[in-house]
Amino acid sequence: MTIIRALHKIENEDQAALAQVTLAETGDAFSVEPHETILAAALNAGVDLAHDCKTGFCGSCRIRLLDGEVVYDEEPLGLSEEERGCGFALACQARARMNLKISAELMPTDRVEPVEILSEVISVTQVCDDIIRLRLRPEGEMPAFQPGQYINVVTESGATRSFSIASSPSEAEIDLHIRVIPGGMYTDGVLKGLIPGAKVHLHGPHGLFCLHAEDFRPLLLVATGTGIAPLRAMLAALKEDRDGPPVALYWGMREERELYLAEEIAALGAELEDFSFVPVLSRAPEGVHRRGYVQDAVLADLPDLSEHAIYLCGSPEMIAEARGRFLEAGASVNHIYADSFHFAHNL
Repeated sequence: MTIIRALHKIENEDQAALAQVTLAETGDAFSVEPHETILAAALNAGVDLAHDCKTGFCGSCRIRLLDGEVVYDEEPLGLSEEERGCGFALACQARARMNLKISAELMPTDRVEPVEILSEVISVTQVCDDIIRLRLRPEGEMPAFQPGQYINVVTESGATRSFSIASSPSEAEIDLHIRVIPGGMYTDGVLKGLIPGAKVHLHGPHGLFCLHAEDFRPLLLVATGTGIAPLRAMLAALKEDRDGPPVALYWGMREERELYLAEEIAALGAELEDFSFVPVLSRAPEGVHRRGYVQDAVLADLPDLSEHAIYLCGSPEMIAEARGRFLEAGASVNHIYADSFHFAHNL
């Protein structure tokens, strides 16, 4: 029997025994200290479990508990109640309270290793009140990446800021959609001072969120805010395949003036065989576009999601709710991919 518990304080933790974690797929095992997360222990032991953000938001490190019990200091947003009920846990946050047997994915062996990239600013455009579109041209060849991945901007101090790539690998530029955080060192400072021709240092690509062409399922793409950026990259890549699957894209914003990419999305979709685009506005009056929350609009239109591959990108709150409700609507837990945009106040 699998048990998952969340505790804000673990009593007598220093008396807990060392636990062993065994991978069902390979039989490999590694030890976990009471204070360690499963992911940290695995990486320390040379077991490269799939992972990305390490903060409990993206869900990339999801494992399935076949035997044993784990605890969390706080419930992670990247895991729905339905997934917990099916025995899933997030390795980056979970700690073992006893020996575990788990089913888990490893990092892809064919992933492209991140590289240093020097780029030149093509344009810096304020596309709506708090979003800037930054276009960059890499010096030399375009770096290899998968549609949906992100890249780090490296500042002069060596600090990094992560942004999803909105362009496809064939577009010969790196397109970033950046929400300005008031007072943010990069987004409200450095970024606004960039001019065409300026040099920007990048490092990437990063991330496991990417298009899974092998799924052979209709695609449901759901975004809030600048979460539209990696989905735009996917659309740009999909238009190159005339035999691609049906695609439905739902984009949640607050007001119509914030739909900065609507015309471009419609133009990309027009090159697909079967495409629908539904903007959903949470604060706008009744009018041209749907009103409400994006996950509600999806379920109103698609009450049965059992055949879809689903890509969620945007706010952690939207992703957490959508993931749970979409599973209730029949979505396959193995075909939901998420990229959670967690904004730090010092960005």
